[in-house]
This record gives sequence, structure tokens and C-alpha cells, in this order.
Amino acid sequence: YMIWSAFYWDHHIPLPKLAPVQAKVAVALVALLCFLNSYDGEFVFDDSEAIVNNKDLRPATPLGSIWSNDFWGSNLSSNSSHKSYRPLTVLTFRLNYLLAGGLHPIGFHVLNITLHAVISVLMIDVFAILIGGLDCDEKGRTFNRAPKTSLLAAIFFAAHPVHTESVAGIVGRADLLCALFFQLSFLTYCRAFNKDDSFSVKWVVVSLVLCAAAMLCKEQGITVLGVNAAFDVLLICNVNVYELCQRLIFRKNLDLREMLRTRLLTRLALLGLGGLLMLYARWRIMGTGPPAFTEVDNPASFEENIFIRIVNYNYYYSLNAWLLLCPWWLCFDWSMGCVPLIMSATDWRIVLPLLLWCILIGLMNQALCSPDSQRRRTLTLGLVLLLVPFLPACNIFFRVGFVVAERVLYLSSAGYCLLLAFSLGHCCCHWTKQRKLLCVLVLALLCVYVVRCALRSHQWRSEQSLFFSALSVCPLNAKVHYNVGKNLADRGNATAAVKYYREAVRLHPNYVHAMNNLGNILKEKNELTEAEQLLSKAVSIQPDFAAAWMNLGIVQNSLGKFEEAEQSYWNAIRFRRKYPDCYYNLGRLESEGFFLHALRISPNAASCHGNLAVLYHRWGKLELAKRHYELSLKLDPKAPGTRDNYNMLQRKLDQLKRSAP
Repeated sequence: YMIWSAFYWDHHIPLPKLAPVQAKVAVALVALLCFLNSYDGEFVFDDSEAIVNNKDLRPATPLGSIWSNDFWGSNLSSNSSHKSYRPLTVLTFRLNYLLAGGLHPIGFHVLNITLHAVISVLMIDVFAILIGGLDCDEKGRTFNRAPKTSLLAAIFFAAHPVHTESVAGIVGRADLLCALFFQLSFLTYCRAFNKDDSFSVKWVVVSLVLCAAAMLCKEQGITVLGVNAAFDVLLICNVNVYELCQRLIFRKNLDLREMLRTRLLTRLALLGLGGLLMLYARWRIMGTGPPAFTEVDNPASFEENIFIRIVNYNYYYSLNAWLLLCPWWLCFDWSMGCVPLIMSATDWRIVLPLLLWCILIGLMNQALCSPDSQRRRTLTLGLVLLLVPFLPACNIFFRVGFVVAERVLYLSSAGYCLLLAFSLGHCCCHWTKQRKLLCVLVLALLCVYVVRCALRSHQWRSEQSLFFSALSVCPLNAKVHYNVGKNLADRGNATAAVKYYREAVRLHPNYVHAMNNLGNILKEKNELTEAEQLLSKAVSIQPDFAAAWMNLGIVQNSLGKFEEAEQSYWNAIRFRRKYPDCYYNLGRLESEGFFLHALRISPNAASCHGNLAVLYHRWGKLELAKRHYELSLKLDPKAPGTRDNYNMLQRKLDQLKRSAP
């Protein structure tokens, strides 16, 4: 291997030189300090579907179902499945459930925090290899030639606030496990190389198996193959990418003897073949094809104008870059109007993607053309670690179901942290007069990171604090207002919930779930006409919305529109066969209809009046119940049970009168 003795910038970094064990303990403590206060948080946001309502976690569910269902517990062959196949992640959720004896969130949170600490510690080894290669000491251990740089980068990674969603949100375990197997795959690939320039196929195969494990935790795991290949080309084979590109472009003689001697092409072929097999297996598992996302999930991807689409994709990239640079404005969801589309060249936001590309081109220029070979390699590998894990989220290869998602930056942030630590080392080296100022700035940045992590992880402890925190970040996001309203309604504050549901519908006029929930509240407040209008609009927008059909039937029944109510109930059952609440409501409607029809035929049937009174009594329609009890007793004073039921109703009415203000 190439041996580099002069990592001249490393000793200028404002950190003490720690022994390897001390460095790892320090990084672990920083990771724990940042996220420890989320250990006793609740199940929040997506945890409800992925954990609380996921039958695959229950011991009664066969273990094999994990391998045939998606991350949310739906069958992969279903058209409504999100096709996110992460059985190893679900397996750890099930293990948490078994160890805790139920759905107790503390165990889930503790494991997430522990995983982040372990990943942060392993980052020291990853960064050390990416910077200094695989030189070994006399005991055969990989020698860390840039201990301060790798330590600072690992501390930045441990404390970066953009990780809060992945660590404090239990569903983020998919990102954590994917990152862990990603690291293990890379470190295992590094073990394949021997001092005599040979390599072990066995370790390459083990690396591919670990890559497959990363994919079974989250799809992003396959990108480790790109990092492994870049490491092999740049550090193992010491290929000058700039010179290689020049030879390819200008059709100069391309000398393949060195690549054949080091068997680089053989290893790249193994990585490529392994990657293709994994992608093929993933496609077969997906079953019915890719998931069907809607325009509200990713509006730019539905734009017919390709120029507008490309501009907005690049704007999304700049927003992701901003989250890495300044992770202060964080939100649990960035869809539904949170990021309005750029529709013309006069929109000032078009400057942001241009600025991003200027920075990236500058970094690429340094990575390819710098006379310092060490700088070239470190910058190139830092950019690879930044960009390659982000590729599945970039909308280039396939449409993704989000606009911006902090969780997808968990791995990419490692590349950013490496570039940041490397840049600070060079600044400290060349700006000797400002070194004290740089030391203060580094310390201040770390303090800000820790404080922001603590604040943000505290917000993730409950849905109330999480949803309300998003109002100031994404006030135009209809989903934020919907979730705030739902949280208020669940806590019994229906009056306050109405305001947020109305705002959600105003921001997104086709938001059927907000219409359904708002219609439900208005139904309880006896504002039946508006409730009917909202629910009718909801089912006209989404005809297969079974819950909205049932609620519409309840409202129509209360308005006396019995035939329309019956049709709404049948529509609900048509779209959801197993719907016990709807069958119950339909039974109630038909029984009332039968009694009323009987009374139209025979108005003096005491038994019909008595049974109809019992029905109204159970429904809480007390005045109607009283009226029919009295008619029944007038027609048949000795009707069995009717007098007792009537007396029971009278006691309840008297009690209500006494408790009234």
C-alpha cells in the first residue's frame, strides 16, 4: 500500500491526542449526552403504524410473516403497500416487544440510543481508514495516521442534530441498523487486503453478505458497494481519477496492467455482480412493482415540465445541504406545501441550487486537481461518503415518497463530518494567527450541536411537543396542522382541534383525512349540515375511503335521510369487508327503519313503540325514547318490561336536570 508519513494538518486540530480506547469512550459519551433525554419518550408519529399497530411484532403472529410483509405489516403483494422491505429491523422491534413483555417504549428508545453510540464509535475506524489507508503497526492492527481528524469527525457525527429523527424516533432504527451494517461491510471489505498485495475473496463475500443485511434493514444499505469500490480505486490501487478521466476523454493509451496486477477489475466485478443480484432479489420481493406515491408526497416528481422538475429536485438537494450545515430548522414532515415548488426563473430560491453546485464543483476541483495527493484522496472519499448514500433519495433513479427527510441524511452526514473536520484541520494549519479563534469556534459549534440535539430529542418525546414544534418551521404544511388537530382531539380538546383541521383543509382542499376528522367533530357538535358537506366531498375525492362513507352514513341517519345513510353504509362495507362498526351502524339503521315502517302500517302497535323506545334509549336519544315509552304504556299499560325501562329513563332524565347548570 501507499504509505503517507506526513498528515501535516492533523496535529493542528484543537483536540488532545487520546489513546484509541479513550477516543472511543469520548465519542460514545458525546452521543449519549446528546440523545439520552429521549430514552423515556412515547411512541410518536410513524411509530403508531410501524410498531403499535403492526401485528408482526406480536408473539402470536408467525415469525415467517416478517419475511412476506413490508415495514408497516402490510403484505408486499398489496397495491397499497409502501414496498419498504426491512425484515431485520422489524425483527429487532419484535425482540424489544418480547423482552419488555409488551409495548413499552423505554426499551425501544434505549436500543436506538445505544445503536447510535456504537455507530459513532465505529466512525473513528471508518474515518481513520478513509484518510490514512490500511497501514498496520507491528501487531498487525490498522494504524490511525490522522487520530485527531478522525476523532473530531466522529464527534461531529455523534452530535449532529439532523440525526434526532433517526435516534429519538423509534422508526428511525431502520437508518441506524442500516448504518451499522454499512460500516461493518466497509470494514470487512478492508480486511480482504493482505500485505503482499493479494486479497481474500472470502472477506469480499462476507462484505457482500453484510451489505445484503444492510439492505434488509433499509434499502439505502446497497450504497456501501459504491463506497467500497471508491476506496479500492483511490486508496488500495492509488488511481489518479483526474488522469484516468483525461485518458478516457482524449482516447490516450489506457494502461490496464496495473489494474490487472492488483486485481482491481476482479474485485469490482464481484461488487457489481453482488449488487445486481441484490437489486434483482429486491425487485422480485417487491412483487407488484414500485409503490404508488401521490402528488402531495413529492409534487416536483409529478411536474410535466422537465425544467421545473430538475430545478426543484436541485432545490431539494440544497435544502438537504442546508440541514447539514445549519440543522436548526427541523421538522418531522416536509410534505404538503411545506416546500412550495419553484415555478419560474424569477423565484429568488433558484439561487440556492446554483450556490450548492458552485460549492460542489469547487470541492470536486480540489478533489481531482489538487497537487496534494493526500488532499485529493481525502476530499474525494469524503464526497463519495456524502453523495453515494444519498443517491436512493435523489429522485434520479426512481420517484421517492417525500420532499425532504432528515432520516435519509444519517449516512450522508458522515461524509459531511469528514469534510468539515478535514477543512478545519487545514484552516488551523494555515491560519496560525487565528488558531485560538478557530478553537473557540469549534468548541462553540460542538456546544450548539449538543444543545440542539437535547432540545430536539426532547421535542420527540411526545406527539404533542413534536407536532406543535413543526408549526413554526412549516406553517404551510397541511399535515402538520392535521396532526396537531388530531393530537388535540385525542386528548379531548375537540374545540381547539377544529381550528387546525379547518386550516389543514384550507391549505390542502383535497385533504380527505382532515375532512373526515373535522366532519366527525362537527357531527358530535350537532352541526350536521356542514359535517355532511365535508364527508360527501371527502368520498367524492377518494371513493374508496371506507371510514368517511361510514361517518357520512351516521350523519345522514341523524338528518333522517335513511335511504342515503343505508347506501353510504353499504359503500363503506364494499371497500372494507371486515368493518364491524359499520355492520353495527347498518344494523341499527335497519332496525329503526323496520320499526318505523311497522308503525306506519300499524300506529297502535304497543310492542313496536316499546322496542323503538329501547333503541332510542340505547342511542342516547332520550326525548324520543320517552315519547315512545309513553305511547307504548298508553296503548298497553301492562306491557312486560316497558314500565321498568320507562322508570329507568325518568331517573336518568332527572339526574341530568339536577346536574345541569
